[in-house]
Amino acid sequence: MKILLSKPGLDGHDVGVKVLAHALKDAGFEIVYTGLRKSPEEIVKMAIDNKVDVIGLSILSGTHTIITQKVKDVMTANKLQIPWIVGGNIPAQDVEPLMKLGPNAVFATGTKIDDVVSYFKELKEKIINKQ
Repeated sequence: MKILLSKPGLDGHDVGVKVLAHALKDAGFEIVYTGLRKSPEEIVKMAIDNKVDVIGLSILSGTHTIITQKVKDVMTANKLQIPWIVGGNIPAQDVEPLMKLGPNAVFATGTKIDDVVSYFKELKEKIINKQ
């Protein structure tokens, strides 16, 4: 399974997403990393161009609601229907409102890397079983 990990918006902190990328690689996933400060349009284009199975947004800037809505809008406009997740500096009270915007999962502040890797393993099984 190929996963696009992205850093949308003006957020310049990428240590966490790089740690996650290494953990996912160690678990057997193929990772495409967008680099810092990507727009939702750039993220969706990279997802399409790289034919990824999942998009992961890592947001630390506090703009998670706005960015999540924008990514959803751009995915819809491009008819991209793949699973996508949001994680980063997400307060627990924002998880439910973010889920209503459409991602398959939201990982709040303090989520352990192993829990995210386990989620992707389960998602991979669901995707394989659908084919």
